[in-house]
Amino acid sequence: MAITEPKTPHAAPYTVGEMQAGPACCEPVPLLQIRNLSVAYDGRKALDDISLNIHRGCITALIGPSGCGKTSLLSSLNRMTDLIPNARVEGQILLDGIDLLAPSCDLTALRRRIGLIFQKPNPFPLSIWRNLALPLKEHGFAGKAQLRQKIERALNDVGLWDEVKDRLDAPALALSGGQQQRLCIARALVLEPEILLMDEPCSALDPIAGDVVEQLIRRLQGRYTLVVVTHNLAQARRIANYAAFFWMRERVGNLIEFGACESLFTQPTHKLTAAYVNGRQG
Repeated sequence: MAITEPKTPHAAPYTVGEMQAGPACCEPVPLLQIRNLSVAYDGRKALDDISLNIHRGCITALIGPSGCGKTSLLSSLNRMTDLIPNARVEGQILLDGIDLLAPSCDLTALRRRIGLIFQKPNPFPLSIWRNLALPLKEHGFAGKAQLRQKIERALNDVGLWDEVKDRLDAPALALSGGQQQRLCIARALVLEPEILLMDEPCSALDPIAGDVVEQLIRRLQGRYTLVVVTHNLAQARRIANYAAFFWMRERVGNLIEFGACESLFTQPTHKLTAAYVNGRQG
């Protein structure tokens, strides 16, 4: 199934609470529609019956204690769960009306359109240049001028160009942890994705490097749609337009509440959400 240029999908009703408008800088236009999504490993459910919309150009934070399915949700959005033996994903993930879970979905096109950043920086054991050139070449970009233009733009986007422009042939693994994480973000951005998934992108970094990456995430808002897993509630509140709170029920991850981030923190509609964001649970 082809992944084509984006269209605006029709909104669908929420199953968790009333939808609230995001901040003025973020229009509540659904881009990804997640419907009745469940994820299981070896027959054991990790996530059950999740429904929510991811809004175009906004940052959505996924919060909740460890083990409640946040990473499983993130991995299912670009079919990384396909790489996990005995993983099973059910439900619908709609992008421009196309079900991304359909067997006919073009995974190469999907993963170009939806990039994923892991918790720990994972640059290839190659030069800085080749870390960015390799995905471009795999997707058909070959001209040297075109490669340089896209690589320079991606490195500028993450604030790395001035730091590395004179040593693009140096090993990527020689960079600091924060620089490596920004390089990994650039490696995703070089393909010009529409959606960027981030699994605790600051947690493996020192506070200074983490702050640099957090500021980068905030700068990317609007140009990209971001979904960020974070255990740092203060960070979620600083960066996100929307927030989804997950909790374990009978050892299965469930979506408890979803809505505008500031409202979820200041006026939660569920007692579990109130307890968690006020530090009484988790």
